Amino acid sequence: MKIASLVPSATESLFALGLGSCVVGVTHECDYPPEAQALPQLTRSVLPPGLPPHEVDQRVAATLEHGQPIYELDAALLAALQPDLIVTQEVCTVCAVSYDDVLAVAARLESRPRVLALDPSTLGEAFADIRRLAEACGVEERADELLEALGRRVEAVERAAAEASDKPRVVALEWLDPPWIAGHWVPQMIALAGGEDVLGMPGEPSRRASWEEVRAARPEVVVVMPCGYRVEEAGSEALRLRDRLEALAARVFAVDASAYFSRPGPRLAEGIELIGHLLHPHLIASPGRGRAVELDLG
Repeated sequence: MKIASLVPSATESLFALGLGSCVVGVTHECDYPPEAQALPQLTRSVLPPGLPPHEVDQRVAATLEHGQPIYELDAALLAALQPDLIVTQEVCTVCAVSYDDVLAVAARLESRPRVLALDPSTLGEAFADIRRLAEACGVEERADELLEALGRRVEAVERAAAEASDKPRVVALEWLDPPWIAGHWVPQMIALAGGEDVLGMPGEPSRRASWEEVRAARPEVVVVMPCGYRVEEAGSEALRLRDRLEALAARVFAVDASAYFSRPGPRLAEGIELIGHLLHPHLIASPGRGRAVELDLG
């Protein structure tokens, strides 16, 4: 089977299921596992690189308002790869190639590929999509093993967090300029890790907010997780807006959103371990260095 993955989280899931050798093409953002970076890239962003965050927000909004795509698909390369399966998504209009565009291109391919759209809104749905992906590839037993392992990790964090004497009030920011409240599976991740997400709604889309709304929520912990940013980039952006953030909470963390929060794949389990450690370091061990940094905003 030849698989074209048009979603970074799907690429991660395919490799985790032992299907890396079947993947023939990926997106320009597929950087995990490292082997994925050597595969042909089927997409590109229409936004110029290096834009400041506030301009990214404006450009994305304007592009979508005019009905134009954020990403472009290399239809010629996709046709040359002759995939049997194309994996795409519908959950986010700014995260991947348009689902309708993928269907239109797939209908013209000689290989007549199946198109599988992943559309998770919750943690359970994200993990269920791993099983759907495995079923589409005929490796259901591998999904059983992977999901059982992920479930054990999540349950271990939940049990440890239950021993905590408090549940810190948490705000997770998916973007800073302007502020966006993280939604979908992130509020569930915070709850499992022993926190109370005071603005995010489980299963609901991320949403734009105001700094006044964030401040009024009285968070004790702010987790900065700009979509698509690594921990160093998230930390730099947080420091640029230190005046806003230092007025919100005593503790502010920047995390690797791309690896552990933005992408609904297997590494969400590690994201739960990470949040658990940040909130309750005496109860939950760190999943490893380099995944988060506590910011000194004083």
